Amino acid sequence: MKNENIKKIVISTSILLLIFLLDRISKILILNILEDTGKVDIYINSFLNFYLIWNKGIGFGMLSSDQIFFYNIVTAFIVLINFIIFYLLFKEKGIKYYFLLMILGGSLGNLFDRMYFRAVPDFIDLNYNGYHWFIFNVADIFISIGIILLILIELISYKKVNE
Repeated sequence: MKNENIKKIVISTSILLLIFLLDRISKILILNILEDTGKVDIYINSFLNFYLIWNKGIGFGMLSSDQIFFYNIVTAFIVLINFIIFYLLFKEKGIKYYFLLMILGGSLGNLFDRMYFRAVPDFIDLNYNGYHWFIFNVADIFISIGIILLILIELISYKKVNE
């Protein structure tokens, strides 16, 4: 194996582990608060609060269901998407590669929770003037940023090709 490939594998694995660990640590801290106090409802300021909910759906609570069969189908679909992203990592070069790593790292963090807890702990609550955004977690941040950046890169590439 070339040194260049080994270096790419080490960097990629480090990025995935960093994202996964940041997510795990944040969730462990929140779950420790839950264990100590019986709930997580922490007011930080008028914009940010920590409020724990258990998400059985996908990002931002979409496709939530209490039916085990539907939950398992959604989980299988997430596993399939992770395999597709992993495959794309072998095809992709440049900055898109790192955006895919962000998405995969976040997705693996949430997948771990789906398998271990049968739900994903979401706890970051952003609001403005009484309007609350969906409650999310650190893994969701990486997934969302990765997707947004991939879309932006595609839009920029499309614009350059069509000029």
